[in-house]
Amino acid sequence: MKLTPVEKFTSIPVSDFRANYYDPMKPVVLTDLARTWPAYDKWNWDYFNKVVGNVNVGVYNNVKSDAYTPVNKADEYMKFGEYLNLVKQGPVGLRIFLFNIFQHAPELVNDFSWPEDLMKGFVKKYPMLFVGGQGSVTHMHFDIDLSHILHTQFVGRKRVLLFPHEEQEKLYRKPYEVMSFANFENYSDPQKTKLDTTQFPAVKKANGYEVILEHGDTLFMPAGYWHHMEYLEGGFAMSLRALQNSVSGKLKGAWNLFGMRYIDTLMKKTFPIWWHNSKKEKAFGAADKQLVLN
Repeated sequence: MKLTPVEKFTSIPVSDFRANYYDPMKPVVLTDLARTWPAYDKWNWDYFNKVVGNVNVGVYNNVKSDAYTPVNKADEYMKFGEYLNLVKQGPVGLRIFLFNIFQHAPELVNDFSWPEDLMKGFVKKYPMLFVGGQGSVTHMHFDIDLSHILHTQFVGRKRVLLFPHEEQEKLYRKPYEVMSFANFENYSDPQKTKLDTTQFPAVKKANGYEVILEHGDTLFMPAGYWHHMEYLEGGFAMSLRALQNSVSGKLKGAWNLFGMRYIDTLMKKTFPIWWHNSKKEKAFGAADKQLVLN
């Protein structure tokens, strides 16, 4: 892989952000955007435990999805407070995905501001919390609705690997899904990595970015960007989503949500093995073409 560090700025003029990152679809980290939010100091494990500790949440392990796995299906359920206690005790390969904590504690929306000077189109009904124990992994994927994301880390450090959407064939994208066939877990550690570049040789040709997010860092992740995240420490982050300006971008996101996902779920229930093998053949065929072109 050819990886470039994501640029970091304490602050950036709006005109520079739009010209150099938003319009050309390039990731960037703003380290001071969240420092003025009450959430910066207020949000921690004990506070969340107190506010929403009794809420049942779905948790996800580090096992990659297989031929039968529906999109976003939780591996088990538990009380949020119970999960937070596990995270605080030490390494635990469990994470919480797309948790709309604000449905259960609406007052939390007063603890941050929507940065509408940077971009418009925020989906204010769905700010989402992402929580992970040390060692948990969010496997390589892109967000199905193709929204722009502002992802702010509040507790703990997290390693993020990013690729532009157009690199998807080199990443062995599963057709009709947002996931990769390749496992990027521990990609940066030759002794522990599960990334098999012998089986997935086109990955070596992929051009991407990487960054470690710390407390208060806000990552701008352009629409459609592939991302893989590893929790170096137990922590949590919040994502604010903004729809693309273009009609075509909105339509592609709607198709993914209501067309592509429905077809994939139906086929997994009806012909899981045939469907899986068919997608694998197409993905590897597309990757082989990239090897020839590059």
